[in-house]
Amino acid sequence: MLIKNKKKQTFAKDTQPNIILIKMSRSLAYVIGLLLILVGCLPPPNSVKINSTHLTMGNPSNAQANVSSPNNYLIIKPQYALSYNRSKGYANWVSWELSKSWLGSVDRQNDFRPDESLPQNWHKVTPNEYSNSGFDRGHLCPSADRTNSTANNSSTFLMTNMIPQAPELNREAWAYLEEFCRELVAQKHKLFITAGTYGTGGEGTKGATNKLNDKIEVPARIYKIIVVLPENATLNDINSDTPIIAVDFPNKNSVVQNTGWIRFVTTVADIERKTDNDFFANFPSSVQNALQNKRFDYRSTSLNVDTKCRVHNGNALYIGKSGGCYYFNSKGNKTYVDRELCDCQ
Repeated sequence: MLIKNKKKQTFAKDTQPNIILIKMSRSLAYVIGLLLILVGCLPPPNSVKINSTHLTMGNPSNAQANVSSPNNYLIIKPQYALSYNRSKGYANWVSWELSKSWLGSVDRQNDFRPDESLPQNWHKVTPNEYSNSGFDRGHLCPSADRTNSTANNSSTFLMTNMIPQAPELNREAWAYLEEFCRELVAQKHKLFITAGTYGTGGEGTKGATNKLNDKIEVPARIYKIIVVLPENATLNDINSDTPIIAVDFPNKNSVVQNTGWIRFVTTVADIERKTDNDFFANFPSSVQNALQNKRFDYRSTSLNVDTKCRVHNGNALYIGKSGGCYYFNSKGNKTYVDRELCDCQ
């Protein structure tokens, strides 16, 4: 009897820690399982939605604010968002909202400067690296789209917003399209715009080249995609009938000289094929597909598309929806000229 009692006592003492361990293991397994379920419910890093009005239409290259993506590095500023390419020395694309709230009377700041928001050990392009290159420091987000405050205008002169741009393009067709966008805003529209680049090799005033000072790559093409909405519209108002303007310019002086942007109209789908970007990814596939395949036609659009076409005898010629060609005389009146002078299509 004494021996049996000893055995029972010993057995009870030996098993008590084991029972505690079993219970602790079960609790730990439960906690781990719960954590795995919670982690599994989280979206993958690349699908996390980024809160910026400038990315309302989407993040076309899925840029990330991570130094491990140096050639698709996301920078979000109050004034615009961009995907920076460290190897090229400029942005893959810049996106911004344009509405009347961004426009005012602030003077152009002209304070071109490096972007200190880039990671510390990255080369920061300076304005002097464009000097005597034959190319303009071309804005992607225009200075004139940010005139409601000095700080907002100044932000457009950061070098991450600049590209080596053929002067004839920067000062003519590209500028005409920028002015047209602001005219749409004056007509009570709100725009979402993406401007970007692709390819290598352009032509400036000193001829063709692939790089500036063996550092900054020169893009071959420069595109712009514009979504046009009523000024009080919401995302729910975007549908397959929403006006889309997609334009794809060659970055070559000799090709774009004294011509307008209408000649270079294309589709978003065509730009996607050439850039591997995915535009309008924030929308249902049916709406996305419709917007991607729309081709802007100034003759049938609902928009007022009177826009600068070219310069003739010192006068800026405008082309209208009806096909007329005119300029404004010294009294501010339209003066119509031969239609052939506006052969800008």
